[in-house]
Amino acid sequence: MSTKLGARKWIILVMVGLFGQFAWTIENMYFNVFLYNTISTDPDYIAAMVAASAAVATLTTLVMGLVSDRLGRRKLFICGGYLLWGLSTAAFGLITPENAALLFPGANAVAAAAMLVVLMDCVMTFFGSTANDAAFNAYVTDVTDNSNRGRVESVLAILPLISMLLIFGLFDGLTQQGRWKEFFGIFGLMVTGAGLLSCVLIKEERVAKSSGAYFSDLLYGFKPAVIGKNRELYLSFAAFCIFSVAVQVFFPYLIIYIQNYLGITDYAIILGVVLILASVVSVVSGRFIDRLGKLRFAFPAAAVMLLGLGGMYFVRKASGVMIAGTVMMSGYMMMSAALGANIRDWTPKDRAGHFQGIRMVFAVLLPMLIGPAIGAAVIKNSNSTYIELGQVKTVPSPEIYIAAAAVLILSFIPVLLLVRKKTDDRI
Repeated sequence: MSTKLGARKWIILVMVGLFGQFAWTIENMYFNVFLYNTISTDPDYIAAMVAASAAVATLTTLVMGLVSDRLGRRKLFICGGYLLWGLSTAAFGLITPENAALLFPGANAVAAAAMLVVLMDCVMTFFGSTANDAAFNAYVTDVTDNSNRGRVESVLAILPLISMLLIFGLFDGLTQQGRWKEFFGIFGLMVTGAGLLSCVLIKEERVAKSSGAYFSDLLYGFKPAVIGKNRELYLSFAAFCIFSVAVQVFFPYLIIYIQNYLGITDYAIILGVVLILASVVSVVSGRFIDRLGKLRFAFPAAAVMLLGLGGMYFVRKASGVMIAGTVMMSGYMMMSAALGANIRDWTPKDRAGHFQGIRMVFAVLLPMLIGPAIGAAVIKNSNSTYIELGQVKTVPSPEIYIAAAAVLILSFIPVLLLVRKKTDDRI
């Protein structure tokens, strides 16, 4: 029997999802640019920030997801988390080397400011992961089933693209002008506003409460017996992990690459075209994911993304970036939707919150530890630099796309194992 999603739930899914993606877009793309443009061009700071944020996100989702399972409540964590998430996002506008020098007069101002960015990113991530990764993702699992998850995931999958489109198209000029305080403040208020609206719109769903010793429950998803019992779920996690590592090889450096390697400063139009076309492809693909099967759909989706990554390696002009970027992001969104929906199908209903934490290990922690480090190593070994005001600055190079493609190919292994197991089960 399928779960019918009414207009109210669709509004919640889109609104809460989109405003959460505003904050994640700011974190995933603009904190890097903010750090690079205003504090330091050392890619190790970016890699450290991404890794620290991933660790906090995973631990937070694991702990708070379990808490929401034990309480049988999602609304409290979504509403309260979004309120604080927005405030912490707005606080980034206050971080400058000058302010860092005032706080830590004996320290190197640049290093201190960079570490403040990393620290505040972790604080912001704690609230965001509580609200979005733990509670909202569990809520999505609670209100959907395997008859509509492909469609829901395809809609949720375009929200990051819509978020980027709106930010690039309407607000990127603020960052170009160095008006970071206003930029972070606007989106901080938006996310806080979403928390207030959530208090009105969300009705608490009936969720089966988990029981047992807290510490034992916290480690539940890491137990060998549980992994063996849920082999399909963990193979799905592995596929999403490798796919996400591939994305993180290039994604944190994407805007910096377009600006500083390709020399395209007016990139908002390019990214706008890419995001609109990729969003259309993602929405259309949702119906095919549910009809053809999530695993079968993953192969052509990965092939499209590989084609796009190869194109990004070769193109140098704006028109080429539009074409290759559209192919790359279309494949990315289709694969994300297919693999994400497959994970929800295998997630135990009575531990949906807890398994959001386990999902974060594979979808965020490991990819954000491994991917940016691979990207940073590729960038440093490429010797791509430029000199500004007498300082040598490192620039991301096209090799990051080849490295990403090499990692992406490895995701075929767990997907093939899932297909093989599904075939064996039918015999």
